[in-house]
Amino acid sequence: MNNSDTILQLARKTIETESKAIGNLANLLNEDFALTVNRILNSKGRVIITGIGKSAIIATKIVATLNSTGTPAVFMHAGDAIHGDLGTIQDDDVVICISKSGNTPEIKMLVPLIKRGKNILIAMTGNTDSFLAQQAHHVLNTFVEKEACPNNLAPTTSTSAQLVMGDALAICLLESKGFSSKDFAKYHPGGSLGKRLYLTVGDIVQTNMKPQVDIDTDIRKVIVEISEKMLGVAAVIHEKKLVGVVTDGDIRRMLNKYENINGLKAKDIMTLSPKTIETKKLAITALELMQENEISQLLAVEKGVYKGIVHLHNLINEGIL
Repeated sequence: MNNSDTILQLARKTIETESKAIGNLANLLNEDFALTVNRILNSKGRVIITGIGKSAIIATKIVATLNSTGTPAVFMHAGDAIHGDLGTIQDDDVVICISKSGNTPEIKMLVPLIKRGKNILIAMTGNTDSFLAQQAHHVLNTFVEKEACPNNLAPTTSTSAQLVMGDALAICLLESKGFSSKDFAKYHPGGSLGKRLYLTVGDIVQTNMKPQVDIDTDIRKVIVEISEKMLGVAAVIHEKKLVGVVTDGDIRRMLNKYENINGLKAKDIMTLSPKTIETKKLAITALELMQENEISQLLAVEKGVYKGIVHLHNLINEGIL
C-alpha cells in the first residue's frame, strides 16, 4: 500500500488535471453553443440525450438536471436505440448525442437513423473531426488533452468535461426561461430542499396547539396554559387583538422578582410588542428571523390576527434547519 503522501499526491494530480481541462472548456465555447440553446428554447418537443458507456451515465445526469430546471428531457441509451428504443424520439425533439470519440460503432449506426427523422442533432464530443461531429447540426466541443487515468484510458477527465458542459447548457436554458425559485420548488416538492422553497408558516402552525390567554388571566392559569400547550409561550389577547406574549423566560423572571405571585395576571409580566410573522411567509424566513433575534418561537399572524406559534423545533423536525 502506498503511503499517505503518495496517495494525496495522486489525488491532487487527478483534481488538477480535471480542473485544467474543465477550465479550458470556456475557451472551446463558440456560436454552436448559443445556437443549441436557442434550438432547444424554440423547440416544441423535448431534449433526447443519448450515449453509450460512461457517456450514457453522464447523459442520465444531464437529463435529470434539465428536468429539474424546467426543460423536459429523456434519456435514450444508444445501444438500445438501435434495437427498438428509437421510437423514443418524436418529431419535434432535439437530440443530443454524447461521445468522446464520436466514432463508436453504435454512434455510427444511430446517427443516420436520427437524421432520417429530420430531428435537430447536437453532438457533444471531444473530437470535432469525428463522424458524429461532421453529421451533427451543432457541436459542443468537450475536448480534453488527456484522461486523469495514468494509462489515459479510463474516462475521467472527459466525462467531467461532458458533465460541466451539460450543466452550462442547463443553466443557460434556466436563465433564458426566467426559471424562478417558485418554479424550482414545483419540481422539488420532497425533502428539506423542497420545504425551504414552499413550506409556509401557516402550514406549520395549523398542526401546533394554539396557546393564548387574556390580559386578566391569573398567572397560575397562564403557567398551566404554557405547560399544557408545550410551546414555551402563550399569546396575550385582549378584545381579539394580540397585545403581548408570556414566555418561559417571563415566568422565570417573575419568580425571581416576586415572593408572592398571588393576584398577578398576564398583563403584569407579559412582553409587549412580541415578534410576529405572517402565516404566508416561508418557514425559512421564520428561521432567519429567529436566528436574527436569538429566539426560539414566533407568533404567527394573519393581517394582525393571532393564528398560532411556530417553534424552532418545528423547523428542525421539518428539516429546514
